[in-house]
Formats: sequence, C-alpha cells, structure tokens
Amino acid sequence: MKSSLFLVATQALLSYALSSGGRPDILIRDLAEKRDAKQDIVTWDEHSLFVKGERVLIFSGEFHPFRLPVPSLWIDVLQKVKALGFNCISFYVDWALLEGKPGDFSAEGVFDLKPFFDAAQKVGLYLIARPGPYINAEVSGGGFPGWLQRVRGLLRSSAPDYLNATDNYIANIGKIIADAQITNGGPVILFQPENEYSGAGDYTPFPDGSYMEYVLQQARDAGIVVPLISNDASPLGHNTPGTGEGEVEIYGHDGYPLGFDCAHPTVWPKGNLPTNYRSLHLEQSPSTPYSILEFQAGSFDPWGGWGFEQCSALVNHEFQRVFYKNNYAAGVTINNLYMIYGGTNWGNLGHPGGYTSYDYGSVIKEDRTITREKYSELKLQATFLQSSPGYLTATPGKSSDKIYSDNPDITVTPILANSTDEASFFVVRHTNYSSFESTNYKVKLPTSQGTLTIPRANQSLSLNGRDSKVIVTDYDVQGTKLLYSTAEVFTHLKQGNQTLLILYAGPNEHNEFAIEAPSSTQVKKVAGDESFSVTSSNSNFLTVNWATPKERSIVRVGDNILVYLLDRNAAYNYWLTDIEGTKDKVVINGPYLVRSASLKDNELHIKADFNASTTVEVLGISGTKVFINDAETSTESSDFATTANVSVNSPSLTIPKLADLEWKYIDSLPEIQKEYDDSQWTKADHKSTDNTYQPLVAPVSTYSSDYGYHTGVLLYRGHFNATGNEGNFSLWTQGGSGFAVSVWLDDHLLSSFGGNPANASYRGKYDVTGAGLEAGTEHVFTVVVENMGLSENWIVADEMKQPRGILGWRLETSKATNTPISWKLTGNLGGEDYLDRIRGPLNEGGLFVERQGYHLPGAPTESWVSHSPLEGIGLPGIAFYSTSFDLNLPSDEWDIPLAFSFSNDTAASGIYRAQLYVNGWQFGKLASNVGPQTVFPVPEGILNYNGKNYVGISLWALEQGGAKIPGLELVAGTPVWTSREKVELVDSPGWKKREGAY
Repeated sequence: MKSSLFLVATQALLSYALSSGGRPDILIRDLAEKRDAKQDIVTWDEHSLFVKGERVLIFSGEFHPFRLPVPSLWIDVLQKVKALGFNCISFYVDWALLEGKPGDFSAEGVFDLKPFFDAAQKVGLYLIARPGPYINAEVSGGGFPGWLQRVRGLLRSSAPDYLNATDNYIANIGKIIADAQITNGGPVILFQPENEYSGAGDYTPFPDGSYMEYVLQQARDAGIVVPLISNDASPLGHNTPGTGEGEVEIYGHDGYPLGFDCAHPTVWPKGNLPTNYRSLHLEQSPSTPYSILEFQAGSFDPWGGWGFEQCSALVNHEFQRVFYKNNYAAGVTINNLYMIYGGTNWGNLGHPGGYTSYDYGSVIKEDRTITREKYSELKLQATFLQSSPGYLTATPGKSSDKIYSDNPDITVTPILANSTDEASFFVVRHTNYSSFESTNYKVKLPTSQGTLTIPRANQSLSLNGRDSKVIVTDYDVQGTKLLYSTAEVFTHLKQGNQTLLILYAGPNEHNEFAIEAPSSTQVKKVAGDESFSVTSSNSNFLTVNWATPKERSIVRVGDNILVYLLDRNAAYNYWLTDIEGTKDKVVINGPYLVRSASLKDNELHIKADFNASTTVEVLGISGTKVFINDAETSTESSDFATTANVSVNSPSLTIPKLADLEWKYIDSLPEIQKEYDDSQWTKADHKSTDNTYQPLVAPVSTYSSDYGYHTGVLLYRGHFNATGNEGNFSLWTQGGSGFAVSVWLDDHLLSSFGGNPANASYRGKYDVTGAGLEAGTEHVFTVVVENMGLSENWIVADEMKQPRGILGWRLETSKATNTPISWKLTGNLGGEDYLDRIRGPLNEGGLFVERQGYHLPGAPTESWVSHSPLEGIGLPGIAFYSTSFDLNLPSDEWDIPLAFSFSNDTAASGIYRAQLYVNGWQFGKLASNVGPQTVFPVPEGILNYNGKNYVGISLWALEQGGAKIPGLELVAGTPVWTSREKVELVDSPGWKKREGAY
C-alpha cells in the first residue's frame, strides 16, 4: 500500500512539475534531498549516480578477494577489469572466514581488506561493498559461520538471538568498510546491506520491514554514510524507496536469464530475454537509477557438472551481445556483472553445490588469463558506453518490430535523447532473440535531419546469428556530429588537432555512417582495403557506405578526422587507456593487455602484457618516444599512428616431473587400528540440540556443528559392547551434494557410499552377523564423513542449518532390541578454536594428518615410508603423500600459470577422494567417480616460484581394492611477458608439533 501511495504521489508531483514548466529531474532530485543525507559526495537522480558532482555510469564486475588469497595479485585482476573499460568492482565479504568462533573477529593477512582497497584506489576503480552478513555466493553456509546452526532463532529474521549474533561482525567489518568510503578518501561508493532478501519459506512474514530496518541501522551505526543499495533476486520490488520501514535508498535487482544449465550451452529457452525490465523499474523505483547489482556473466557448476568451459560457452560472447545490450536498452546505469573473476574455492570455503574451482566461466579465467573471446567483446561494449555520456540521460522507449524496422524479424528498442542536440541509441536484435538466422533489414530512425531510412545506399543491413547492435544517431564525436552509424562505435577521442573515431562490424557486413562535414570535404583512404564509397546527402553531412574489411581500413574525413573501420575480431586488439595524471586517453592496438599509460616530456610509457610477438600501434600520436615496460622501443611514425615491433621469446621453463619425485607416505586413518586411543576426542553427549532445522532422531546429537566442527572431513568412533546377537547396523549420514562416507567395524571396511550429485544424505544398512561379534566383547564403528560445505540460506527457511555428520543410527539385534553405541567425533583440531590463524577457520578438516599439521611445510617426513600416490594403496583407507620441489621461474618478467593436473580413470585406479595441499593451503578436492574437476590452478604467491615448495595429497580409497592416482603433473600455461607488480609470497607458516594433537 505504501508503495502504491508513493508512486501516486510521485506521479502527481511530476505531472504538476511538467504542467508548470518544471523539470522532472530537478523535482526527483529535490525528493531525494529530503532524505536524511549523510554526505554529498555520492548522490543520484533518476538517471544515474553523481560522484563529486559528475554524472557517472557505473560499469562494475564482481570479484571476491577471499577467493584469491594472494593480496599482491589483487591489483593484477583489478587492472584487467579496468582495461575492460570498467570503473567499479563489487565485492562480497565471507563472514565465515572472519569469525570462526562467536566474538572472535579476525581480518588479517590474506583476509585483510586494506590492500584490496589500496589496489582499487591505485588502479582507479570504485567499490561496491557487499558484506552480508548473508552473501550466498556459492560459499559454505552462504557466508554464515557454522556456529549459527546453534542459533535457535530464524536466520535472516528479527529473531533477537540471530540479530545479536550478527552485531559483532557488522560492527567490525562495517568499520573497516566505513574507513574506506569515498568520504574518507577511499574507493567505496555504495554499500549493500543483506543480499537477495527476496523470498521465504512458510516460517515468517515476508518481507520483514523491522528486520531490514535493523540491518540498515547496523550499517549506519558502523559508520556507513554512502548510499545503501539493494539486490533483489529478480525485479520483485522489495524494500524499494518509499515502501516505508526497511527501505533502501537505491533499489537494484539481479538477473540470471539463462540459469545454470551448462549441459546445454547452445540452448536459449524461449521467453528468457527480460524485456520488461524498464517497465518494472518505472513501477517500482522511478526516482532512482536503474540498477542491476548482479547480471549473469557466467555460471556456477555442481559436482558431476560439465566443467567451466561449457559454462563459458553458455554465457558466451553471443550472450553478451544480445542480453547485455538488452539491459542497455532498459537504461541500466549501475551495472554489475557476476562474476568478472571467479577464483578458487580453496580451503573448504565452497558450498556443497560446487567444487574447488569457481572459474564461473568468467571473462577472466581462474588462472587470471584473459583468453576468452567474451573478455574482448565485453571490452568493446563497456568502452563504448563509457565513451557515450549521452546514454546516461537518454530515455528508453518501447521495443517494436514495426516502427523502426522494415522486417518483422528484427526488433528495435529506442533509447531517445531529450533534444536533437543529444545522442539517441537504437538496440537492434532478432525478434526471436535466440535465432541463428542471417536477416537483412533497413531501419527508419528519427534524427536531427528528420526521419531517415538507413542505409541510404542500395545495400541492406544484416544481422547474422545471435547478435545485437547499437545504432547511434546525432552522436557527438569530440564536437563533430555523427548523424548516424549502423556499425557500432568502439570509442572516439581527440589528440592534438586530430579526432579519432573507431567503428567496428562483423564479417561480411555492409554498414553506413553519416558525419558532419561540408559536401566539398574529401574522404581519403589512409590505410587498409579500398572498401567504401562516399555520397553527400546535403550540404552538412557526408555519407560513407563500407564493407567490413579483412582487418581494418582507415579513412580521413577532411583534414582532422580519422575514422577506423574495423573487423570486430581486429577491434578486440584495441585498448582505450587513461593517460595517468590527466583526463586524456590513448588508443593502443596490439598487446594482450594494456595496464596503463603515462605521457611526459614527449615520452609515452606503456605498461602492457604480451603472449606473442606483435606490432604495437599508438593511434593519433606521432613523433613520440615510446617506452614499453620501461624499455625504449624503436618506432616508426605515420600521419596517423606510431608503431613499434615487440618481439616475445617465451622463456625455457624447468617444471619438475611430479611422478619422478620422491614421495613420502603415512597412514592417515590410524583410527581403525585396535590400539588407537580416542580419549581426547569430543564426546557426543548432547541429549538435545539447538539446531531447529533437524529434530533429533537419536538419543544424543551427533550433529557436527553442535560440537564446533563445521568444515572438511568429519570422523566418528562409535563404541559398543556386543551381545552376540547383532544383525544390521543402520546409519544415516549427511555431508551435502556429492559427499562420500566410509564405515568400518574395527579394522574391516563394511562399505562405502561413493557419492553422487543427487544425494546430500545417505541411509546405509550393513549386515554384521558374520563379523564375529561375541557377547561381552568391545568393538568400534569408525565412520568417515565428507563435509562438502554447509548449505546456503537463499530463502529465509534455515536451510543453512542442515546438519552434517551422523544424523541417526541403530544397531539391531535378533532379539528385536538395539545395542547401545557411545559416540565420539572430531573435525579440525580445536574446532572453533582453530589453530591456523593465517589460513583461517576453513582450511583444515578432521583427517589425522590435518589434525597433526602434516599438510604444512616442514612436516617430519624423514621417518615416513617412501611411496608414491601413483602406486597408491591396495586396501581401503586414507593415505597421505608428501613431496618437495624447487622452482626457479622468471616470474619478475613473466606471468606463468601453473596447475596440478590429475589423470582420472576409476576403472584402473578405483574410486577415491583426494585433497591437494600446496605449502599448507588446501587448493583442491577431487572426487574420481563424480568429477568434473581434475586440473587445479594454484597461483604464484601460494606456490613459491623461486624457492622450495611442499605438496601434500590425501588419498581416500573407498573400495576394498584400494586406489591410486593414475597420473599427476605440474603443468605450465602460456607464459605472458608482463608488466604486473611483483608477486609477494603469502605467509605460509610451517609445521611444528601441535600440543594436544590426537
């Protein structure tokens, strides 16, 4: 009701303003100013944000620094995002990594956000802070620490115990973010409280305004003064400005139109293109900029999935051309793509629906390379929008397959200027947006010169396959009007007295542009193919019709305008780069990546990366000395560019052959030995549980989080005195999607559940009648349960509280009775009092070697047996293998991706689970029978590229025949000659004897 009243009031005021000759933008800004403004540096109207009084388009990508635990590499990723034409990064913070124990907040080392803020500031990127407390993000618990399973109140609700549980975290992380706000000289411009607060089960009224009000006040109390923005899971209109209690200041929503079906990467289901975004925005939040806080830039992939290359193919460059431009047609001006760089679910931080890699099919791959075509396509789009300030105030209109196109198979959506002195934009797509057809058409567009049918030459335009175009009219090119262009604009800039305009098109297309110039103006070819013709439509504009060249053509219009006509693939090699310390920019063609440029005393210094020899071309600059990566480069000058040849000779790399190294072996399941002492284990003696999700079905709780164990492998030992009549042992375990479990009676494996993506829990029944259980004898069940991470809590229904470990059991006898079992359990040593404060609360699980710290460098392997994981073990159990090797790689000048590659052949190797530890950091979880991941990138900084490295592998053989790893290699990707900053080794403390380890 409040929302409707607000809209009615707003519309009435707008009508009055218009009838009185007033301006609606000023009126809406006046309405915004009536709020309790905390600052005046970041403001907004209905079109966009203003930062320090300047209207800005926020083009942002999602990056989680916690998924790349090498702070010195964060600036590398940020520079690659900046090079796209982006000006912002959105980031989550994972509460579970920072408060592993209630009240014990720690954000140091790799979890310290200050280096991240400093890097963003240095690169020149704004930040959108999204600290939760709930983040989803495909992390364990959705970011909730495991101890929240013991909070009885409904999570993400007004339950006092839940709210109290969040206070310490928000007070601490809020202050850290508040100190980095733009009002304090930092890069943070927006703050998102909560996350996708968009749905609930049957447990609570929804949305709960008082809950959201508490969350908003928490942020303000922590010192947050920048605008508060939301991200509804879809445009549902929750907590929009004007709805009353719990309203945010700027409403935003998310969008994942293709979902997460990487199995069918070419399928675009009918009706999934969101063409109602604009109308919903006008209904829900017309006084704020149209904001999409998460739009699909890839896909997560589950255990047993198809791999991230197929996810990248699902959300590929064609998806970007159609779906992203559809968002531009809706007028989005705060636009965040999820993910721009995914990273790695190292150290058990992932949720049960995903494996170690969080590559996400993003434009920047997990190993930080930018080899996907979608990176280049996105660069074209973002650079264009940032070069087109008129887009920010143009008004989106209704799509039509009739008004603007002569072919009903083509739909055009206008984004119309408010006057003929400003640019309009027309987004062209197939009416059937998933069409693979090539379609010819003409457009009829309003311009300052009247309505024109374009092209005016004989050819038609063509839209080939899954493509979309943005046609501009009355577009300002550094003071010269581009009346229209059917080819897309990359950018334009002025250098000296020369204006550059860069247009691009797909292969085998005819396009046309009309540019302001007297009819007597000459248009000459400067370089490239002879592929254009010129006509004069009137005394003010020249029309140029051109066919896409093989690479490029350059034409000069008059004396001062250079127009580059590019094939789209050739355009991918162009970079628009800021000239540091100025408001000027430069266009550079050729490098794999351009990080920065500076110009002083007639010297242009370029920081760039190269993966192959190439020619570097600096457009519009001649007679200037060029330095590439601090080295002066021999150049040639023409009247339109300066060129330099860069020769790249990849270094010879010496990579150790892991199969040839000496490996040391130790048993990591001594718990099944008769003499094993579990006296220090935690007794499962809670006769009730605070876990409100799963009522107890057993005499005592064996839920792991009831005893402080929330991550990694869990172990249980169940002691019983036999009666001699035991028959079946029934066991109910739960570890999340894809989990495995093994059950031993004394030192004999009863059975293992190998896991599959469909099962988060498993009920097994084991016949023990032939186990020789004599009356009066003592025996032990040993149960190993793999915890794949805690469930997320996407809807307000306490899914995160789904317990892990043993849920119930029964040891039946032939006398229709049950033999009592006394259980003990363990997980990571210390539980919530975790020992490794550097690697955080999630890096270790409960394996014997983890509890002893043998996964850490310097472990006492001298007394261990020499034995290789490629030989494996012939019996079921858990083995641990370690080795060391030195690297000596030229990493100061070369960025060299390294990954551990496992061969996988379950028929030959047996079914197993493996974990990879590199210098103590758990960087891989492999499920041989589930998959799909077998290659595990490990970044420099975790790996010591110039020194000693310690590698450990746990091998959990699930079958009677044991298991082995069929093959294992350390594989180097293509070296890139790089200008990145030096990578610093992260602190990786080594082994020392752990007091109390068992």
